[in-house]
Amino acid sequence: METWRIVATVLLAVAGVPLVLAVMAKTRDRVNRSGQVAISGAVTLTVLIVVAVLTLTVLPPLVTWIVVAVVAAAVSVMMLAS
Repeated sequence: METWRIVATVLLAVAGVPLVLAVMAKTRDRVNRSGQVAISGAVTLTVLIVVAVLTLTVLPPLVTWIVVAVVAAAVSVMMLAS
């Protein structure tokens, strides 16, 4: 496995964990139901895991780095907006 894939996946995971928590917090603010918060967290975490596996295995370098940049930008915007 190439080193850049491991680095990109680690960066994706580091940016993705706060993204999952931010999505759960936004859902809690809007809905105020614990079931819906858990579902939104599970969906976000599942998507993050699938993208991480795709990053480790099949995604081309350009797409991988674009995904990492988009996730990092989304986390930055969500943290600044709150």
